[in-house]
Amino acid sequence: MAGTLFLVATPIGNWEDITLRALRVLNEVDLIVFEERKEGSRLLRHYGIEKPVESLNEHNEAAATHVILGRLKEGSSVALISDAGTPVFSDPGQVLVRRALELGIKIVPVPGASSLLAALIVSGFPLREFVFRGFLSPKKERRISDLQQLKREHRTIVLMDAPYRLVQLVRDIADVFGATRRICVAFDLTLPTEQILHGTAPELHKLFAKEERKGEFVVLLEGTGK
Repeated sequence: MAGTLFLVATPIGNWEDITLRALRVLNEVDLIVFEERKEGSRLLRHYGIEKPVESLNEHNEAAATHVILGRLKEGSSVALISDAGTPVFSDPGQVLVRRALELGIKIVPVPGASSLLAALIVSGFPLREFVFRGFLSPKKERRISDLQQLKREHRTIVLMDAPYRLVQLVRDIADVFGATRRICVAFDLTLPTEQILHGTAPELHKLFAKEERKGEFVVLLEGTGK
């Protein structure tokens, strides 16, 4: 009989945000699959969890998926975690999930902390509808084109990016969306350095250009519908 694949959400920064269910599952499964060895090992070490491990990331996804499916077909229970937050969502793992579904393997989500939802509820923008656009292109020309397509969007827009591209992203938002569109930047969510900043894109670009920030962030843009 095939085993079960658990998709386990882990803290996005604050260690206290792990759920009791997540800890139980991680302690009970036969195998834990993490994204990057350094981050995965640090998390398991923090909670005192010792289990056989495998890695699955953008560099080895095909090969790792084959190995993990083999363990599941043998009857092992497997927990997939990402470096932070919910696995598969903007992270590797979709190939594994699709193949597991095709094989009839049971998949169980174990929800937890989410930077997306945390940022949305503190933004002050309408939440009945929103657009998760995620990571834009690292290339300026493509990023500008993507933003131009979003300019007339009436729903709240959610963007993410690498920490070192915060200034460039907010600058491009200011250039495309103009001086009056409001944005919210949720910075280092759940950590002692957490900041929730509201203003126009030009205002926040001026601030970030002056005071360098290196942490994780989520950017929310007010839609035209307000």
